[in-house]
Amino acid sequence: MVGLMFCVALLGAILVLGLYKPALWAWSAALAIAALLWQSDAFNGSAGLFGALLWFAAASFAALAIPSLRRARVTGPLFERVRGTLPKVSETETQALEAGTVGFDAELFSGEPHWNKLRAMPSVMLTPEEQAFLDGPTEELCGLIDNWKAHHQQRDIPDEIWDFAKRHGFLGMLISKAHGGLGFSAQAQSLIIGKIASRSPDAVIIVMVPNSLGPGELIEKYGTDAQKEHYLPRLARGDDIPCFALTGPTSGSDAATMRDIGTVFRGEDGKPAISLSWDKRYITSRPRRHCSGSRSVCLIRTTCWARAPSRASRLR
Repeated sequence: MVGLMFCVALLGAILVLGLYKPALWAWSAALAIAALLWQSDAFNGSAGLFGALLWFAAASFAALAIPSLRRARVTGPLFERVRGTLPKVSETETQALEAGTVGFDAELFSGEPHWNKLRAMPSVMLTPEEQAFLDGPTEELCGLIDNWKAHHQQRDIPDEIWDFAKRHGFLGMLISKAHGGLGFSAQAQSLIIGKIASRSPDAVIIVMVPNSLGPGELIEKYGTDAQKEHYLPRLARGDDIPCFALTGPTSGSDAATMRDIGTVFRGEDGKPAISLSWDKRYITSRPRRHCSGSRSVCLIRTTCWARAPSRASRLR
């Protein structure tokens, strides 16, 4: 009975120590005290198997408290073993991991966030035009969405949602006003997308893809003047619906891991064409190609078909 009470008390002490997260040497000292108590006359006065286990645990924690010994004998070999089982990080993923800066999210994931740092951050300020769009068309779009009907009954976004999004410029929020877009800031786009997502995770995709994976930003920054004048207004109006063809058998959204091969050549009419060998599992926004007079446009400006190995696709 005394031994059972000792085990319950030991378990309670371990839980309390775990709550306060002491250093390893404190764990070692606590286990050593428990081993001495177990060997005292109040219990059986001998170490026994349980006492030996307590002394072994105390010695192990004491050894782990030495950083050089811990790295050489425990964490170092364990890290090498785990690293050998993990897939290699691609160049694209490495660039994404090394990009940007770390903000309050690092504080949060540390387990000990400094809330004063969060409160000291300036609030997001929208322009009057952006705020009016958030309170007006965005609110109206959310009111039109019937998520149950779209997700469970039609299993598609209704044409009225598409038409409303095109008419009010939701597809061209990041395209500049000079080229027919809204020219909204990243903060405004984030709040607008977040509001639509709170109403329907499915409907928000038709806004997210053109304003993230779509070619609008790429053409804005790197396209020629002729390309900007031709494509950007069409993308902003929704005449062209951007789609993203990256989901091959060997990759998800990492373009660097694609194994598709493309060959550019001149067709019989002398115009440039491209022959593609690919196998796609899914292409975003592709089903909308023939809806409301729009056409889906891939980043490489080809006619995209899901699961189309060795299909010649003409440049448009």
